[in-house]
This record gives sequence, structure tokens and C-alpha cells, in this order.
Amino acid sequence: MRSRIVMLVDFDYFFAQCEERRNPSLKDRPVVVCVYSGRTEDSGAVSTANYVARKYGVKSGMPIFLAKRKLAEVDAVFLSVDRLFYEEVSNNIMSILRHYADSFEQVGIDEAYLDVTERVNGSFEEAGKLAQRIMDEVKLREKITVSIGVGPNKLVAKIAAGFRKPNGLTVVTPQQTQSFLAPLPVDRLLGVGKKTSEKMETLGIKTIGDLSRFDVQKLIATFGQTLGTYFHYAALGEDDSPVLEKGKAQSMSRISTLKEDTRDIATIMRSVGALCEDIYTSLKQKGLEFKTVSAIAVLKDMNVRSRSKTFESPVSHLELFRKSVEELFQRLIGETNLEIRRAGVKVSGFSEKPEKQRRLTDF
Repeated sequence: MRSRIVMLVDFDYFFAQCEERRNPSLKDRPVVVCVYSGRTEDSGAVSTANYVARKYGVKSGMPIFLAKRKLAEVDAVFLSVDRLFYEEVSNNIMSILRHYADSFEQVGIDEAYLDVTERVNGSFEEAGKLAQRIMDEVKLREKITVSIGVGPNKLVAKIAAGFRKPNGLTVVTPQQTQSFLAPLPVDRLLGVGKKTSEKMETLGIKTIGDLSRFDVQKLIATFGQTLGTYFHYAALGEDDSPVLEKGKAQSMSRISTLKEDTRDIATIMRSVGALCEDIYTSLKQKGLEFKTVSAIAVLKDMNVRSRSKTFESPVSHLELFRKSVEELFQRLIGETNLEIRRAGVKVSGFSEKPEKQRRLTDF
């Protein structure tokens, strides 16, 4: 029986990298993207920092005032999270990744699993080449670097993706799995946090190799049946969880930054038309129709406006979709004097497309 081949694609320091893409002059400076609480100028926490900032000890979750203290002597940039922009870039990258996968599972704004077993005919060598093509295409089209781990399951792929960040590629075959995992600190396993790793250390477990050799019954006695069993098999690199889309999507959206701020409907639709086609293609592949379409506009002052239209029956025609979006944007333009900076489209109210009606002569 041949092994599965799973990739984990991890977008490097994603929020900060999006800001570097938007403003290339930030590239060699410490960039810290923050979630501000609004109480004071420095209250809140670090969401993401680029690798320049990390060299000074800045990391996710750190209080902003502490990050500023660590970067006091350098020309650092502190920015507020721009979720809409990051989602725009993420959606574009996820769209690229889906085209390479036999099955696909997005696990956050900056991570996705791809099962590529059939795509590469069970060859880890071909999977490595495919991963490099993915990295190259994402870099070319979206100006973002990603790190990819390739392994026989999700657990190994996840650890491998973090092995050579940023812009790294690590392929681990079934034969290499245990030798790859054994020397790594035990907290590299999902589910082993600070308290658990401290508890394991009292048992003499420091590495994943130590954990793989530890008596499974003692693990169960210490951590309980579920966790103890999981730790044992995880340390051996065993994981049979499938790569699956989580639940049914309630909506699908795409958004793009226009080449220039504008109120010209033709200019807007040149960008939005491509988004409509991308959504239409994804829906067609999934066999879905929709009832509600929305146009989203981010104005020059960064305020967000949207307008929606709901059809009496589900829609699956591209031209009707595109025409409806154009009408909605014309309404938005008529309701404001400001130019539009970003334009997006969202569809919702999904239903499965019925099978093509059988002809009377088929009965």
C-alpha cells in the first residue's frame, strides 16, 4: 500500500510580509503588525513581526509597549492589522493552492493542507518538484514567500513546514520520518505546550525520540487515555487524519486592490470581472449555485461599503453574476463622492446544483 503525500503550505510571517509587499521600503526594517486595544497608544499585543524584528526578540502575543522597548534603538515600523487586505492576499494564494490539490483543507488565513498523492502518482520526488512550483508561482503572482513541508501525513508535513522557514522546502519520506522527528524538541508536536513539555521533562522526555521510546502505559497513566495514546503515535509520526474541507462554506468572497483609486465603472469591472470568473470557476467545481451576491468597496478614506442583491431562485450563470455585480457597483458609486480603492465580490446562500434534467425519452 503506497503512502499518502500531504503538503502543509505556511505563509511566512504573513501579515508583516503583506505590509512589506504593499510598501517595499519596509523590507529591511523591523516591521511589527499590532492589534491595538485603543486604551492607550501602546496598549495591545503584537500580531506578527517580520524576521528583522524577531532578531531583537519581538514575537507574536508580546505586549506592544515591550516590543517598542526592544526596538527603541532601531528604525522600526509599528502598523495596525489590516485584516481586509490580508484576506485579499490570502484568498488569492488559496485559489492558487486549490488548483494543485487532490483534496484541500484551509486551516487559517495563512496555512493550508494539500493531499497531492494522486497528482504526483505517489512519488515524493515529484511532490518536492510540485512544492517548488507552488512556491515559485505564489512568489511570482502574489509577491509572497511560503514554506512547505511534505510528508506522509498532516502531522509530519506540519512539522516539516516549520523546519526551514522562511521560504523553505522540506520533504520527509515515510522511511525518513522517525529519524527526522527523533532529535526535535518534544514541544514541536501539536498539543505539547509549555506545561505539558515541563511535565514530560520531569519524566525524562526532552525530544520526540525520547517520547517515542517512552512506555505508552505510563503515558496514559500520566496524561489520560486520549492524550497519552495520541502522544505515543504522534512521536512515531503516525497520523491518519484526512485532508478535508472543514464543513460547508457559508459564503465565498474575493477582493483586489485597484491599480488606482477610481470611480470609473469600466476600470472597476476590469478588476472585478476576474474575481467573478474565479468565484464562478470554484462554484462550478463544487457543483454549487448561489442566491445572494454582494459588491464590496473600500473607499479612499478606508471606510467599507457594500450592497447586495438576492435572487428568487439560485443562480449559476456567469454573465448574470457579472451584470449584477456591475449594477451593485454603479449603486455604490452613486452613493458616495469618494473614489474606490479596493473592490470585492461575495456570494452566499449556496445550494447544490441539480443534475442536468433528464430528457422525456430517458424514462
